[in-house]
Amino acid sequence: MWTAAILAGGQARRLGGRDKSALRVGAGSILDRQLGVLRTLTPHILIVGGHGPIAELDVHVVQDRMTGAGALGGLYTALMDAPTEQVLVIACDMPFVSAPFLAALAALGADVDAAVPRDARGRHPLCASYQRRIAAGLKTRIDAGALRIADALGDLHVRDIGPDELAPFDPDGRLLLNVNTPDDYERALRAAGVPPTA
Repeated sequence: MWTAAILAGGQARRLGGRDKSALRVGAGSILDRQLGVLRTLTPHILIVGGHGPIAELDVHVVQDRMTGAGALGGLYTALMDAPTEQVLVIACDMPFVSAPFLAALAALGADVDAAVPRDARGRHPLCASYQRRIAAGLKTRIDAGALRIADALGDLHVRDIGPDELAPFDPDGRLLLNVNTPDDYERALRAAGVPPTA
């Protein structure tokens, strides 16, 4: 069994500080969509960071153990607070992650430090599987101020999940889309068949 950890602690500067998890894409928010998928896969779900309405959900919410450490701190917190050894980490701005893909990601990550999808844009370490045993190494990096997740992967036994393996789960090219900017949000709305908001 594995835990799903949604990282919701970012500041979303490129979106004017908006709560990305609360952005509506189709019938619900990105967070609603993610929880709907995850609840079909695991009873162990936690949200790292987050504020406002997130705290009112029937989901375990934990605050970052390492403030100011960015996404690497969120990953470290997820590993330390999860009740299982394996943790699937998902950024709160990814509206199109699917149950079949996440189940495959969990299976591929069962015996390695990390399993990380990689497409034409590069690796996606914020939609990946990690093992709790790497937490001490992450803490060392955080204490040293080395906060790039991409660099931390260099210390790990990583199973890359390349474009050919991703293709069956991503026929329309939107699986790993994340919403960082207003343009990304419009792209997500179009992908969901929703007219962009004004």
